[in-house]
Amino acid sequence: MEFGIDNLRSLVGIAFIFGIAWVLSENRKAFPWKIVLGAVALQFIFALVLFGLPFIRSILFEANTVVKTVAEATKYGTRFVFNYLGDNELAASMMGLDSNAVPPLFVFQLLPTVIVAASLAAILWHWKILRVITDGFAFVFRRTMGIGGATSFAVAANVFAGMTEAPLLIKPYLKKMTRSEIFILMTSGFATIAGSVLVVYVAFLGKMGIDFNPTAQLLTASILAAPAAVALSLVMIPEKEDASQHMDEPDFGYESTMDAFASGASDGLKIVLNVAAMLIAALAILFLVNSGLAQFPHIGGEPLSIERILGWVFLPITFMMGVPWNEAAQSGSLLGVKTVLTEFVAFQQLGEIPPDGMTDRTRIITIHAICGFANFGSMGILIGGLSAIEPARRTTFLELAWKTLVAGSLATCLSGAVVGFFPVQFFLG
Repeated sequence: MEFGIDNLRSLVGIAFIFGIAWVLSENRKAFPWKIVLGAVALQFIFALVLFGLPFIRSILFEANTVVKTVAEATKYGTRFVFNYLGDNELAASMMGLDSNAVPPLFVFQLLPTVIVAASLAAILWHWKILRVITDGFAFVFRRTMGIGGATSFAVAANVFAGMTEAPLLIKPYLKKMTRSEIFILMTSGFATIAGSVLVVYVAFLGKMGIDFNPTAQLLTASILAAPAAVALSLVMIPEKEDASQHMDEPDFGYESTMDAFASGASDGLKIVLNVAAMLIAALAILFLVNSGLAQFPHIGGEPLSIERILGWVFLPITFMMGVPWNEAAQSGSLLGVKTVLTEFVAFQQLGEIPPDGMTDRTRIITIHAICGFANFGSMGILIGGLSAIEPARRTTFLELAWKTLVAGSLATCLSGAVVGFFPVQFFLG
């Protein structure tokens, strides 16, 4: 396996990212060394277990088959509801074209997978399958980093649920949670992704045409980002009070499998509508901004664009994560697009980069860096969702919003730096 200076620079990048968090800390004298070292060690352990143990690796890589099956099942449903709009192969045959000549319609074929995935997740939670897995991760976070029972469970839930769904599980505890615990809750929501939207990201990344398992990478990215979110949160806002270690058994309160199925599908529809609205607005604004920037004098023989500018802004952090200098601006551009617009746009642009347009190693680091909800649009969604659950803490949610955006972004970058240390062959299929 190849191992060089870029891999070693990723280790320096880990310290660099924690250094940024320390500079922004509310109490620089209270740096939580044990938690930071424990979180980084946990990230490396997760990476080694998930990709280094053949049995676990095979299960992880088989998840891609599950996602493809969900996509096929969704197509079966969309074909019935939307006819040829829900099935590009049917549309191609009606027009006498090759099936590859008609790309899938995003809103009719890709986004509906969110509805199916959300419904399946709700059923698996009701059947206690996801709950047992979440309990296991919560136990690890609680024992390795010493965070409270409610907080550790919310962090673990964020790995599989969404940033507005996970807090529902600890609703009775939100009122008494400390400021640091609230910050951990919010940051973990920004640093991870919901399983319901993972299937759409897989569809984007599946276009890259390399020896690569997108589902395995995305699942790993969400898992690695969870301990990073806890450590960075406690660096920026150190805990001043004792956290509660006990919490009652959490539940979404589904009355039956049918109730879970219906509730999950309804929640998935809300996500679909929100994603569609956000993408329309984000891409329209991107077009308008780039149209304006194109009127300025060209730099380096190319017109200015928001992607190029963001690439220069985020270049230092992507370089420190281990991305080679000649690709750091390109990777930084995607990180900036994810932050300013949404991760959907960033994943779409990454998926459209041809095989020879970016090395496999840079792709993997970038996937981890953009795999989270930390963007401007999500701030309103997170604050609105938390305020609806616990209105009494709205002031705290608003006060921590901007810090959460920074901490959530740093957490995904920390995951990128961790995977950047390993040889790229370690993660390929």
